[in-house]
Amino acid sequence: MVKNIDEVQQFGKENMDATLKSFGAWSKSMQAIAIEVADYSKKAFEQGSAAAEKLIGAKSLDKAFEVQSDYMKNTYEGFVAQATKLGELYADLAKEAYKPYESQFGKIASAK
Repeated sequence: MVKNIDEVQQFGKENMDATLKSFGAWSKSMQAIAIEVADYSKKAFEQGSAAAEKLIGAKSLDKAFEVQSDYMKNTYEGFVAQATKLGELYADLAKEAYKPYESQFGKIASAK
């Protein structure tokens, strides 16, 4: 009986430790994602402003179309790159948040 109580207490302590480690990884990853999104937003705003200035300064309709299509191409490429990077950050978040629980799940599986 005493052995079982000690095991339950140890299991509870290990779960709490794993939860705290997971929360730390989650917090760190979310901070990195927020910084990445803020940087991308700033960059996109600056690129949009620069494109608007070029568009206003265009002397011909052909030049305006050229500015607009360059802007759209660069915006699309930047978006795809950013989406890929954010996808990787979210995948890393999932891996890091799960990592502290790996040993706990192994103990549960081996106990059955």
